[in-house]
Amino acid sequence: MISKSTVDLVFETARLEEVIGDFVQLKKSGSNFKGLSPFSNEKTPSFMVSPTKQIWKDFSSGKGGNVVSFLMEHEHFTFPEAIKFLAKKYNIEVEETQQTNEQKEAASLRESMYAVTDYAQSFFSKMLNESQEGKNIGLAYFQERGFTAESIDKFHLGYSPDKWDALTKAALNAGFQEEFLISSGLTIQKGEKQFDRFKGRVMFPIHSMSGRVMGFGGRILKQDKQSAKYVNSPESEVYQKSKVLYGLYQAKQHIAKESNCYLVEGYTDVIQMHQAGIQNVVSSSGTALTSDQVRLVRRLTNTITLLFDGDAAGLRAAMRGVDIILEAGMQVSICTFPEGEDPDSFVRNHQLTEVKQFLENNTVDFIQFKAKLLAEEGKNEPIRKAETIREIVQSISIIPDAIRREVYIQSCASLMNISEDVLFSTLSQLLQKKDQQAPKARKFNEMQVVNVAKQKVDPRFELERNIISLLLLYGEEEVSFEDVVMQSDQEGKIVLTPTEISAKVYEKIYLDLQQDEVELSTQSFRELYHSLLSIYNAQKPLVMETFLQEISPEQSQMVSSIIMNHENNVLHDWERKNILIKDKKTEIGRWLQQTILNLRCLLIQEKIGELQSKTAESHVETHREILEEVNDYVGLKKNLSNRLDRVIF
Repeated sequence: MISKSTVDLVFETARLEEVIGDFVQLKKSGSNFKGLSPFSNEKTPSFMVSPTKQIWKDFSSGKGGNVVSFLMEHEHFTFPEAIKFLAKKYNIEVEETQQTNEQKEAASLRESMYAVTDYAQSFFSKMLNESQEGKNIGLAYFQERGFTAESIDKFHLGYSPDKWDALTKAALNAGFQEEFLISSGLTIQKGEKQFDRFKGRVMFPIHSMSGRVMGFGGRILKQDKQSAKYVNSPESEVYQKSKVLYGLYQAKQHIAKESNCYLVEGYTDVIQMHQAGIQNVVSSSGTALTSDQVRLVRRLTNTITLLFDGDAAGLRAAMRGVDIILEAGMQVSICTFPEGEDPDSFVRNHQLTEVKQFLENNTVDFIQFKAKLLAEEGKNEPIRKAETIREIVQSISIIPDAIRREVYIQSCASLMNISEDVLFSTLSQLLQKKDQQAPKARKFNEMQVVNVAKQKVDPRFELERNIISLLLLYGEEEVSFEDVVMQSDQEGKIVLTPTEISAKVYEKIYLDLQQDEVELSTQSFRELYHSLLSIYNAQKPLVMETFLQEISPEQSQMVSSIIMNHENNVLHDWERKNILIKDKKTEIGRWLQQTILNLRCLLIQEKIGELQSKTAESHVETHREILEEVNDYVGLKKNLSNRLDRVIF
């Protein structure tokens, strides 16, 4: 974990205009800099950078923040990755906080393996561009495929000499340890002999999302029936092929900008499409698509378009990935190329405008795709049609969102000319069966879907999110605010007596929730709430970089989102206020008070609804008692409404 002193030094040293200038062409505009937004397609520059305040604001997208938030938005780094990127740029040594011996050993192992793979990438590139063998064989092959020098450099392509130990010997002479060469898969050891895994192959480095070389793919060029055409690095501490997408590092900005990710099969498909001008494309590297790979894309966009060959193998590959993408709650479309063509060959033989037109005209959702297969394969065969419809409904049942399931059922009924009732009945059976087989898993998934929906429509979700935001941003802040004491007057009516209270934010939240016996309804919020309170109650400071590494990836993403949204809100009136940032700490008390009061009003309204529903089933005497209780709650709600200075319905 990165120490606070390192983080502070990075913020002190990094110059915002220098960092952003590496990604955006900036021009002087008074005391500030201006450029075209890197987050949207605009013709008039609205991206502002203030060197004096060390903040940026993109008025086209509404995003803004500091140097770290820019890297997190633009490069899709995590907070630690952004800090390490800046530390490397400004030659700052990254100091790690105290770690266990096991953590130190694991970190040392990973860094050693990364150092070896970085060296190997440089070695292969040098062999390709400088050695005679590399030029005659490797470079000639890439040029024959139509790869430009720019593409070769962009993807760090290389060549491994056709010698048994060229890389191994060079790496050992350079001071690298034998064990890391072997553990990274670059060197194979049999008995006392060592030899290069990628001997005589052109090399395709595989990068992490942050740009580090994790592994390699190597293609043999000579005809050898005993050797595999492609060889990949074996699984290691830094490389898990099921969690990697080739080309993601080069494509991530374009995927986020286009809000769509094209998924192809091979390395050359990716490079050719990038070279042609379609850069939001990645590859599963010849392996079956996995849920981990889908989650990588989901960080950037909610839409995936599968591009595959038009032959039988390509169609099967397309179908394998559909259900995994649907299960992740993402939108999936499919485009197949004419038989005998793949993305590589099609792009080489057509102009960019033709390629884009083809993709636009031939991209369909998975239902239309399966319906098309039926028309081509089964035609008027009823049994085949029934099987295809069942396959489609099976895929629909995987979708976590109920609304999307219903829309797809309606689309399927229309395309396949079958009753919606029949399809809904089949869908219900499949969902019921899945529920019986894995009730716990299904409940968890349903909870997640509900939570996603609540982000848009559920006021309780928003109020609970506000509570977590207050704890994250201002938990230890001492704030003063006006509270009231509820008392009864001589007539028995409830009156509110104002009083001034000073307390820490976390103390106020904890005491109010305890007093009302309120438990946060959303599981992720509930877990974050208890984690944060345990830190504050233990009188420990909240170290954000440490906290993000200790919680789950889903919670880490939620926390990062809250922090980034806070940055955006703080900078909302940036231009109008002449870059004078409004300190939100002055409004903490009011924000906290409104959140708690609104939550109480919401809970009271829910209680009133429960009591009113009981009146239909109660006896006359009980009915009267319930109505009196409802009346009391209505009065309480009115008093709370007055405190909020608004009417609550």
